[in-house]
Amino acid sequence: MKEVLAKANERKSGDELAGVAARDPKERAAAKIVLAGLTLAELRENPVVPYEEDEVTRNAEDAIPDELFAKVAAWSVSDLREWLLDTETSGEAMLALSPALTPEIIAACAKLMSNLDLVLAAKKIHVTTVANATFGLPGRMSFRLQPNHPTDDPAAIRAAIREGLVYGSGDAVIGINPATDSVESTCELLTMVKELLTRWRCPTQNCLLSHVTIQMEALRRKAPMDLLFQSLSGTERGCRAFGIQIKLMDEAAAMVAELGSARGPNRMYFETGQGSALSSNAHHGADQQTLEVRNYTLARRWHPYLVNTVVGFIGPEYLYDGPQIARAGLEDVFSGKLAGLPMGCDVCYTNHARCDQNELENLAVLLAAAGCAYFMGLPLGDDVMLNYQSTSFHDNAAVRQIFGYRPTPEFERWLESLGLLEDGRPTARFGDPTVLP
Repeated sequence: MKEVLAKANERKSGDELAGVAARDPKERAAAKIVLAGLTLAELRENPVVPYEEDEVTRNAEDAIPDELFAKVAAWSVSDLREWLLDTETSGEAMLALSPALTPEIIAACAKLMSNLDLVLAAKKIHVTTVANATFGLPGRMSFRLQPNHPTDDPAAIRAAIREGLVYGSGDAVIGINPATDSVESTCELLTMVKELLTRWRCPTQNCLLSHVTIQMEALRRKAPMDLLFQSLSGTERGCRAFGIQIKLMDEAAAMVAELGSARGPNRMYFETGQGSALSSNAHHGADQQTLEVRNYTLARRWHPYLVNTVVGFIGPEYLYDGPQIARAGLEDVFSGKLAGLPMGCDVCYTNHARCDQNELENLAVLLAAAGCAYFMGLPLGDDVMLNYQSTSFHDNAAVRQIFGYRPTPEFERWLESLGLLEDGRPTARFGDPTVLP
């Protein structure tokens, strides 16, 4: 089963590095034919990491409602694909079935779908969450404002936040990747951002992407934290490489629910990415797309406000070029939404990958068509701390304009109160930082 799943996967440099990929297109096609005929029951009975060895597997299996699964157990993967793409199947029906789908089932279905299939199916699904704002509503697209700086310089971070907000980015979250992963810097940056949001009466969320244990200590010290962040991996061994396990994350979720500053009820934020388990030698011989979907069934345990795949960030060892990055981004957004998550994507690439700005923008348009819930927002699309390329504030505004998407309702009303938007469209003052005192 593990071999069929791996060889049916679209070509990825990470699978080739792991030695699990199909040898050629003919073998890949043969694996897809075999996979199409497998039943959902057979996939459930054969997870890529055994139940006895892995708590991520146990988490997925133990959450399956048997009565619901029994209704589709005899379906083949091909049957599931056809049902998802059927014009009569709504996003609500897909979400109703979602709890019965193991990660291997979702991954198998994605492997049988073309890029256009993935866009069509993902577009139907809307997952709504609430922290300080209401996220994921139909017709809305949000952005995480990412004001990173290589020395955590407060003035530079404030300038990036101000610029991003007036271009309409930041309604998903203002999330900083800190250069210094300490309790003190975490508290200082969270406090600084919260003071800005309070002064400007801006209805969004703050977040600091330090390790979960650092954030937990910051919460104990009463730091104003709306969302608690952590990266996830698709196996227990991979999660341990990140310094986490389910018990710790349960404690973190309970702590931010008690001590966090968001009104909630959704207060968690997770990032994932194809190749993370392979990078820590924790892949158990499974392909990276299947392992990625295991992240999503793990994430839904904590009912997060946000989830995103950092699709091209891990590097060309895992996704070699623009077409591989694009395929992975579409797989991830479809799979995350089918798993019931508020799913976004960091549409990005590292500077040593075979990718360029045009390919990044192509993927942004594809994912916007697929109803991706949010992108990142960086000054000029260039992260000067993490040294990679992503979507800029200007890109985000263009995507909203192309598709007619709007920010979260609370954030839209705030932008209108500043004279930056009118009836959802930018005014002449759009992008003017002087509107913020």
